[in-house]
Amino acid sequence: KEILEKYHNLFTLRWEGVTGNIHVPSQAEWEQLLTNCSAFLFYGMERFTSHILLNRLVAMNIPKCHLMILLDLVRSKQSYQRITNADIHKSCLGIAIERPTETAMLLSLTGVRSVIANQWYTTLQENAERLEILSENLLTVGRTTGQTVHILQK
Repeated sequence: KEILEKYHNLFTLRWEGVTGNIHVPSQAEWEQLLTNCSAFLFYGMERFTSHILLNRLVAMNIPKCHLMILLDLVRSKQSYQRITNADIHKSCLGIAIERPTETAMLLSLTGVRSVIANQWYTTLQENAERLEILSENLLTVGRTTGQTVHILQK
């Protein structure tokens, strides 16, 4: 929330979404947010794709989304239990398609133009640092996504 408040004036006036733990977004909310955004930020636990129905995601058309930032792959005891319980009902292929590279490919096929995502599990603190770097470089300095990812890699 601190980072969002810090860069609030640089964000679009139409900033929409779900922040905090007010409620878990429904499938309809996910779809509405994804199809109406020019940029999308996910900052959450486990795999982004574990929060939405993949069969619905692959059928979506998201050409207006120029940038999707997925700061996911954070694990806690509770999130691990939730994901384990959900994965029991999925095939091996279903779980494999939720990996970072496969997720980026699926999003690209739906029309998302650029995807910035974690490749490995991380911590909330490390993702907060990444979000700070992304916000500073993309919004304040005006660097391109490529330049910003290069800075993140350092």
